[in-house]
Amino acid sequence: MSLERILGIDPGLNTTGYGAIEITDRGPRLLEAGVVRSSPRNSLAERVREIHDGVAEVIASLKPAAMALEELYSHYDRPTTAILMGHARGVICLAAAEAGVPVLPYAATQIKKILTGNGRAPKLQMQQAVAREFGLPAPPEPSDVADALAIALCHVYLRDNVLRNQD
Repeated sequence: MSLERILGIDPGLNTTGYGAIEITDRGPRLLEAGVVRSSPRNSLAERVREIHDGVAEVIASLKPAAMALEELYSHYDRPTTAILMGHARGVICLAAAEAGVPVLPYAATQIKKILTGNGRAPKLQMQQAVAREFGLPAPPEPSDVADALAIALCHVYLRDNVLRNQD
């Protein structure tokens, strides 16, 4: 059986978390996780280039079959945050498109509900859920890494559910 790799991405302008998992007969297996950082001292253009280049390097190294990406969300009190996040998300999608990797978006509330049963789960609960899923001795740090792994897991669980319902 060929193993399928999924890359989960938690986009951020300062810190973009990534988590690569492999779908095996025994369930998802953690391959690698980490962060791509941009320097806050650089211009916006330089920062999005740093994110693009870092994510492109991760894609080239891990060769995922698909990328699961958190959807953009906005809070009416902080529209600037959503705009900046959109820049990061855009170059992440570009890196995936350049590598021919399909991008599958998931809402933050959907990811949280799939992993914890609570669409408004706090960061610590998400970190603990990811640690439990992979049998890790401690929750992944920083939380961006746990979020990226949660996004990848959400894709796998929803994909598996769709496949089961097609049978």
